[in-house]
This record gives sequence, structure tokens and C-alpha cells, in this order.
Amino acid sequence: MSLIEINALSKQYTSEADCVAALSGIDLSVDEGSFLGVVGASGSGKSTFLTMLGGLSHPTSGSVVIDEIDLYQLPGERLADFRREYIGFVFQSFNLIEYLNAIENVLLPLTVKALPKAEKYALAEDALAQVGLGHRMHHLPSQLSGGEQERVAIARALVNKPPLILADEPTGSLDSATSREIMALFAGLNAQGQTIVMVTHNLENLDYFNRTIHLHDGKLTDDRVAGQHCLAS
Repeated sequence: MSLIEINALSKQYTSEADCVAALSGIDLSVDEGSFLGVVGASGSGKSTFLTMLGGLSHPTSGSVVIDEIDLYQLPGERLADFRREYIGFVFQSFNLIEYLNAIENVLLPLTVKALPKAEKYALAEDALAQVGLGHRMHHLPSQLSGGEQERVAIARALVNKPPLILADEPTGSLDSATSREIMALFAGLNAQGQTIVMVTHNLENLDYFNRTIHLHDGKLTDDRVAGQHCLAS
């Protein structure tokens, strides 16, 4: 079953002197339960693709439909609600609040939800346990290793139980051994049914994906399913 439908997606950035096509006519269907890798050289459009998939940047043309909801037909407030309910974001820089401990950071997406405090706390505890950090929930980010901080960021993305996780270079600042641990964690989440789209420059991560697309100069040039290969038309 398709979770994501992207049709003729294009994004242009214009200035007085120039017009740059960050994405050009991307067509893509992503099934529920996929672990999709997005790779390409610097400037290929990977981050633009991810921000548009996450409802963070309006396209110049085309559409992004998730769970039969056309993101960019939603008014601003409803689009913000959609992001909060449907998408969990994981970034390379972790984006943790330094003066909040691990569980307080994980609780942040639940702030606006009308749930009892105890229920929110239980959800955050469960998310931290899911990433193997239940024993570190009261530690500040400065007291955690890079890999542990990334796990907190993943727990924060999971706490709302969103249908889709978007990860932007989540292993980019980690050493090789820790990167493999984090990728194994993502693979485990995917094995449980979590749909994940991940931008990466690390070719060692490709083995974890069940599908990989390559972007070049804003165009989809290659689309590989594990065990198969087809060039994009």
C-alpha cells in the first residue's frame, strides 16, 4: 500500500540574477513500511526533497500526498498539525535542548497534546526504552555521547507514533561503529513496520535500505529496490 505519492515535484530558487532548479519533475511512490534511502552529491537536491516531503517548504509546482492528504493544499495551521501528527524528524545536529534532560527533550512534541501529564511521561519513557536509553532518561545532552544524543533525537521523533520518520544525515557526525549502531536501530524500527525516508552521504548505509533513489542536479536518475535495479526515465 502506497503511503507517499509525489507527482511532478519541482522547486526553484530565484534571485535577481539567477534561477536555480533544486528539484525538477520528481515522480515517486513510496509504500508503507519502506526504508527509503536518498543519496546524491552535495547540491543534488536531497535536503530540499526531504524538507518538501516534510511539509516545510512549498514546491514551485507538483504535489506531495501522504496518506491521501495533499500537503500543500492544506492551510498553514492544518499543515503544522499534519507535521506534528504524521511526521517525526531526525537531524544530524540532534537539535536537543541543552538545559533539558533526555526525557524532557522527548516530551517536547507532546506539549500541545491534550493528554494527562502521566500519560505523556509514559509515552516518553516508552520511546526512550525503544531506543535503548531508558536508563539515561534523566541525563542532560552534555552528559550523553553522540550516539546517545542521536538515540534521544530518534525517541523524540517516535514519541507521537507518526506514520513517517524523516531522517537527514542522522549518522553524519558519528564515528563508524556508532553509525552502524544507529543504522541497526533504524533497521529494527523499520522491521517493526515504521516507514522511514533517510538522506545520507554515507554509502555504507545503503545496505540497510530496502530501496534507494539517487538525485543528480535535482533530478531522479536512479531507483534501486534491494535485489533489483532500474534507471529512472
